[in-house]
Amino acid sequence: MKLTTLLTSAAMALGLATAGVAADKTKVGFVYVGPVGDGGWTYEHDQGRKAVVAEFGDQVETVFVENVAEGPDSERVMTQMALEGADLIFTTSFGYMDPTINVAKKFPNVKFEHATGYKRSDNVSTYSARFYEGRAVQGTIAGHMTKSNVIGYIGSFPIPEVIRGINSAYIHAKKVNPDVEFKIVWAFTWFDPAKEADAAKVLIEQGADVILQHTDSTAPQAAAKAAGDVITFGQASDMSEYAPFPRVSSIIDDWAPYYIARTQAVIDGTWSSKDTWDGIGAGMVGIGEISDAVPADVKAEALALKEKLASGEYHSFTGPLNKQDGTPWLADGETADDGTLAGMTFYVEGLEGDIPQ
Repeated sequence: MKLTTLLTSAAMALGLATAGVAADKTKVGFVYVGPVGDGGWTYEHDQGRKAVVAEFGDQVETVFVENVAEGPDSERVMTQMALEGADLIFTTSFGYMDPTINVAKKFPNVKFEHATGYKRSDNVSTYSARFYEGRAVQGTIAGHMTKSNVIGYIGSFPIPEVIRGINSAYIHAKKVNPDVEFKIVWAFTWFDPAKEADAAKVLIEQGADVILQHTDSTAPQAAAKAAGDVITFGQASDMSEYAPFPRVSSIIDDWAPYYIARTQAVIDGTWSSKDTWDGIGAGMVGIGEISDAVPADVKAEALALKEKLASGEYHSFTGPLNKQDGTPWLADGETADDGTLAGMTFYVEGLEGDIPQ
């Protein structure tokens, strides 16, 4: 009996010790709007998750749910993650903003990080990247390389993040090619390969020989490849399987350093709510390799612009610039402030069409 009691006690002690080790792990959750294999936005967020695992090993446990629709579904997923012991939850799409705030109120001891939004609280931080800096580089290349002078742009949703990108690409394409014209198709989705392919085909039928996208799949790349002489740029991820043509460069979102730093802050007990908005200089926005399909002088110009953006020598939104209706916005040499950019709901002068409401 004594031996049995000792064995039982030892087993219980071992169980408690194991539970203690498990409890010491920091549990980090990720909510994804698309599949991890989308080749774009969600793929790069999941690369960031994997970097957290590689950095911390047994100190952390990560969980993720993919293809989570914006709205009530996301609130349910976040709630379940919190109930299952998540210490930190990254919600990685703009439409998760209100659900994140709602769930955070119910779980004040859980830390939340919302990508691309603007609503914060004591346990909710926000983070985003200055994608518009990458659009300036893309616009420069696109303006030089278009032969038809028609550049197509696939928009996801008419939110400030997307509008900033359209404006930045247009401004810089126009700088190098005054005859350039933008045609914009709104897909009203982040990830839907069929809709994205259809949008690309419509733009190509309208004469576009360069396609930019703010949607997450590689479907526009495939449509451009099938069309022949149409140039594309990778979105959020390198999409290098379509290099060196039609994909001639890309914007790459590198979330890994941020995810590692914020996880470390939770482990250390130093996490606090803040807003982060970094760009090329901080490494959150990368410019994918510019392929040899781009003339050497254009490549050099694009890389020089990248360096000026990274150093802060140049700002993507530098006057003189007017709004679409011709009213003055930025005087000569004046640069846009972050507040205006964060809430941008207007096109710059020269862009045609209305922004959907």
